[in-house]
Amino acid sequence: MPRRENFRSVPSPALVLAMACSLVALPALAQDQSAPADSATVQDQPQRTTPAQLQAPVNATPAATSSDQAAPNTPANAAAATGASPADVVPAGAPTESQSSIESPTRATEQAGAATAKPVSGGVGQAPAASDPASAAGTPVLASTPPSPAGAGADLVKSALAALLSSASKDGKEELHREYAAIAAYYAARGDAPLWIENGKPIDAVGPAMAQLARAGEDGLDLSGLPAPVFAGSPDKLAGADVALSARVVAYGRQASGSRVDPQMLSDLIGAKPDLPDPALILAAVAAAGADSGAMLESFNPPQKAYVALREKLAETRAKSGSISTIPPGRPLRVGMRDPRVPMLRARFGLGETGAQDQALLYDRRVAAAVAGFQREVGLPPSGVLTARTVADLADPARLEHEIIANMEFWRWMPRRMSADRIEVNIPDFTASVVEDGKVVESHKVIVGKPDTPTPIFSNSIKFLIVNPAWNVPPSIIRKEVLPHLAADPNYLTEMGYEAFMQNGRLVVRQPPGERNALGLIKFMFPNQYSVYLHDTPMRNLFAASRRDFSHGCVRVDRPFALAQTLLGPSWPEARIKSFVGGPEHYVYLPKPLPIYIEYFTAFVDGAGHLQTRDDVYGYTHEVEIALGLVPGDLMAAIRERAPHDHPSSDEDAAALLRTATRNWSQGPRPPAPMFPSLFGAFEGLSR
Repeated sequence: MPRRENFRSVPSPALVLAMACSLVALPALAQDQSAPADSATVQDQPQRTTPAQLQAPVNATPAATSSDQAAPNTPANAAAATGASPADVVPAGAPTESQSSIESPTRATEQAGAATAKPVSGGVGQAPAASDPASAAGTPVLASTPPSPAGAGADLVKSALAALLSSASKDGKEELHREYAAIAAYYAARGDAPLWIENGKPIDAVGPAMAQLARAGEDGLDLSGLPAPVFAGSPDKLAGADVALSARVVAYGRQASGSRVDPQMLSDLIGAKPDLPDPALILAAVAAAGADSGAMLESFNPPQKAYVALREKLAETRAKSGSISTIPPGRPLRVGMRDPRVPMLRARFGLGETGAQDQALLYDRRVAAAVAGFQREVGLPPSGVLTARTVADLADPARLEHEIIANMEFWRWMPRRMSADRIEVNIPDFTASVVEDGKVVESHKVIVGKPDTPTPIFSNSIKFLIVNPAWNVPPSIIRKEVLPHLAADPNYLTEMGYEAFMQNGRLVVRQPPGERNALGLIKFMFPNQYSVYLHDTPMRNLFAASRRDFSHGCVRVDRPFALAQTLLGPSWPEARIKSFVGGPEHYVYLPKPLPIYIEYFTAFVDGAGHLQTRDDVYGYTHEVEIALGLVPGDLMAAIRERAPHDHPSSDEDAAALLRTATRNWSQGPRPPAPMFPSLFGAFEGLSR
């Protein structure tokens, strides 16, 4: 699905040329400069804090540490080597100096820095350039100004670029046309000289780059619509190959960074947004990498270990799919049942025949064990029962492949540098995991938003927690739930212990702290635009359910005081935190903000190396599969069918509810004084 955004600004020609012609090895500057943690503090009321302390920007990448670091030979290194800003060159979310220490250069980067960088010359249609003394001595030569047009070669390159732009126009793909226009602008900044050819021959970067492009499918990328370059033949053929390779390199770099699916097209509750690199910067980084161009190109993919694990599972799944026979659908099978599909299952799992003809159709323990093994392999609960989902995975081997690729795409939305100490909430898994130094040390069951009130997907940092929280009922809940109750019972708010009053012309409904409070006894705050957070709940029995999508969007967490103790440190045992229960609101600040990532993964690899799959509770996986062309379907129709409607069907509906509530209130016992006048201004506030 095309993204609706423009590219970042193309840098000046001098900067682009410097980046394309030179790659200097980075010094080894890696140091741990983390500040000592301050002790947690407690107070009865929140302290006055600055916006920087309390209001972390949504989708901001928390401070990076040593965990899940990107490969050292990355576009970030190319940026540092050429004096460009890392934000100009790195793939989406890749590390910068402001986020963490700079990695030591790898052998590939060192070789690229030590290699001779030749000026742009001797391209298509030209005689080889004379030897440059500086180049012969191994000294990089930087082009401070754009080179002069390479004669006939420049004309041939211009023609190839015109053909490239024309192909995008014929397809009617506006985004692709803008991408190709950026490639043409990059060539123009170089005087339309070839990028991948010097002295009539491909440069060192061509071979490794083309090899990595041939492996694009290993990362679930699709370059099938682009012609493969062939560096042979007449000068016009070579010019066409030069431009074709640039188009494929850019397509790979941007797809690997997440260009194919705009998350916010699926839902405005997906705050994760990949930062796409400019085509000119992709070309500069890859061409400058020389013999390490393949590694540079590959580094545009997510660097996290979880992504790499999914890529390995994708390869395993594809290797097995060729020899898989399909199983038709039917009723669920349990041990002791007979069914015509049992011989197919025996053949599928290599169990052989039973020997006794009357036992051929029996679903026995051996068959059930094989089914359980398959379920475990694809991430289903290993019950041994031949369920409908199990049959679907058996019948369609590509189904699991598509799910893995869609989840690899989810990783392209994530920050490239995730803190070693963090909390991860995986919505489809209904789990919150505490990660220390890159390893999961604690897990909690969670309750997430219902499909029509989904939990947002974004990253932020937990800054403080509140014991004995009050609950300000969100306007959406007032509209959808409070007003209908008031229409039926004018004493509803009083009976439920709520307070209601007007504030800045809006109706505010507040539930005071206490055992019955919807937030329970504690909540964990990471101020954000969605007004969601982690919190306790008085309805703890719901944690016993296997599927736990019951909330209005916030994340309810099991054993919240144990989580609070983990976040605050050993000086804050559970008993100390619970000592504040029953009083007014108490604010306790973490020693330092802790990054939290609210994620959506229906396929992931667990700590034991096993693939796990989960229900697509919000439908995002299916929609990404459609957007990537993995399955047929109408994407916009799927989004409309699934998208939540967090507002009344019309203003008239809300007004009707309000009139009914007002009439019942006037006929019933008079409500508390602050509550009654609020009704007359409620609709104005709720409709905003």
